[in-house]
Amino acid sequence: MKYFPLLLSVFVFTLCSCKTVSNISTESHNFSPFNEVVFYDGYAKTVNKPTQKGVQRINNSTYVTKLNTKDLEKISNRLQLEIRVNAACDNYDRIGNVALFVLPKNLNFDVKKAIYNIEIARFITPFMDKNVAPNLTVYKYDLDNIGKLLSNKNMNKKYDFWLQFHLFGVPYAAQKQIKGCKGRIDTFIGSLQFSSTYDATKNKTQKLQFKPLLTSFHLNNYKGTDVVGKTIKKVEFTLDEKMKNAKLYLITSNHGANRGGEEYIRRNHMISMDHKIVLEYKPGGKSCEPFRKLNTQRNGIYGKEISSTGEKKEWESWNNWCPGDKVPIRVIELGTLEKGKHSFKINVPEAEFKDQEGYVLVSAYIQNK
Repeated sequence: MKYFPLLLSVFVFTLCSCKTVSNISTESHNFSPFNEVVFYDGYAKTVNKPTQKGVQRINNSTYVTKLNTKDLEKISNRLQLEIRVNAACDNYDRIGNVALFVLPKNLNFDVKKAIYNIEIARFITPFMDKNVAPNLTVYKYDLDNIGKLLSNKNMNKKYDFWLQFHLFGVPYAAQKQIKGCKGRIDTFIGSLQFSSTYDATKNKTQKLQFKPLLTSFHLNNYKGTDVVGKTIKKVEFTLDEKMKNAKLYLITSNHGANRGGEEYIRRNHMISMDHKIVLEYKPGGKSCEPFRKLNTQRNGIYGKEISSTGEKKEWESWNNWCPGDKVPIRVIELGTLEKGKHSFKINVPEAEFKDQEGYVLVSAYIQNK
């Protein structure tokens, strides 16, 4: 699977005390920044085809759009995201994501001019045959902390919020294996919908502090590491003032489809803040059997027979993620971070990256509660 990295951000923001809920309402506000955008062959020349109004095609795998003021004003303190991916002519499991970029007001989209960017959602497509139902996969996320950021009045006065939808795919296998795909280069069709409501039990007024650390960093032990031969990445940062109720938001997924590749072997991941381990985990650890119905194209992960209960341990022992599932967003309570210098580190000590292939895709940022 192919994935293009986003920017690495090391900026810190402390925002004024202000109401993060701009419209207190029990009614839901729904809006769709991307509606059935078509992704194309990620290796091919960028197509010149019409797009949804307000949506810009960066390349065949990436679209961006600026969130409009009317929608931002209606975001309250509960925010959910639904991603919908329809099959076209890519029948393999691919990595997709949604990222949020912050740019100075009234500028055209330019990653070099972004104040910062963060990954807010990641998913894996199933092996899909567009001619076999179901040919639609839905991924849902709770993103209340992102709603807090988007609805901050001080931020909205100074910056524009841009959303990026990325899904890399290639059609070459489907052109031969899937009826109706010969000669076609469209890979997937994607849509996003946000839904926001108000929860009276949540704080309405508080200081918002935010610190990006890594965004879609390719961690491995041969070139994407602080120490060659070890799988380590450390980020040092400074807080201009104390951050209370700090939370670390972490997204990781392991990739490497070669024989003995990292996506097939579960490894211990160790997350440290200020030289203390705050989380140790192994990705995966659940059965992929519930996602069988989404994998309508024959593939090398699912056998012909449905796995029995007795095979549950086998499922859980090898998989880091399931085709058709979202990648979890891990939230780690950090408590109070004092003003001054701090460090974040991720270490995957047992990772091998056989034949110098594969990577652990890492995104991380800190935000107060």
